[in-house]
Amino acid sequence: MTRFIDLTLSGISDGAVYAAVALALVLIWRATRIVNFAQGAMLMVTTFIASAVITKTGSYPLGFFVALASGLILGAVVERVLIRPVESAPPLNAVIVTLGLYTLLVAGAGMIWGNTPRSFPAAFSLQGYKVGGTTLLFTPNDTFIVLVVVVVAVLLALLFRATSLGLRMRASAFAPEVARLLGVRVGGMFTLGWALAALVGAIAGVLVAPAVFLGPNSFDPVLIGGFVAAVLGGLDSPPGAVVGGIVLGLALSYVSGYEGSSLVPLAALAILVIVLMVRPSGLFSASKERRV
Repeated sequence: MTRFIDLTLSGISDGAVYAAVALALVLIWRATRIVNFAQGAMLMVTTFIASAVITKTGSYPLGFFVALASGLILGAVVERVLIRPVESAPPLNAVIVTLGLYTLLVAGAGMIWGNTPRSFPAAFSLQGYKVGGTTLLFTPNDTFIVLVVVVVAVLLALLFRATSLGLRMRASAFAPEVARLLGVRVGGMFTLGWALAALVGAIAGVLVAPAVFLGPNSFDPVLIGGFVAAVLGGLDSPPGAVVGGIVLGLALSYVSGYEGSSLVPLAALAILVIVLMVRPSGLFSASKERRV
């Protein structure tokens, strides 16, 4: 029973990490209808920036907020310089651009910070909670990760469902020509969508880094998990991203604990294929869009 509890808590912790990355993918999809395959590389860069600030100043909160600010700036610059010229082109063009951006950022990070993985400080203790004489595989830092992910998901859900700004962003993504006729600055909405997605990605990077270490390619497996979680929950649903991340984390934790870690990639692929076959739009996708 103790083993099952440990695997469940570990799955929740890992699932929160996948959910954090999935939220960034969901945000940029809802705002621009583009799947950003460079998301992992972008959050890697902002996490390296946070690491440099923390190393220089010794202040984790300062590094955390610098990561958020750098994410906002990076997302806006990427949209303005690289994505905007291909936004009206076929969707494949934007996918190719994001793949090229991924290669550029990974190579640049390797040249600037090196390819040797380094440690990244956690916000809170990494020692598991003690219940009686048992130490659980769930730490104060895991609690922090789960709470941050839930708060971000709630804020994103409120943004898109309860604010006029969110409605303008959705209208710009689904029907840009109609949105322009109604006075919406579609270009500004796209820039804002990329900036917010990069901010959420920066949060994910800082949360994930203590567990995976920090290197140019450290976040690739996490990005794959985040993509599966986003598809599982529905690419247009922030709450679905959280639920999808937790479900994925639990499933992979049980597979790893009972069947062996070598089967984890196969299990993730199987979950993705099953979801795409049974419900391609995801388990929590919106049944209909709001109309302007």
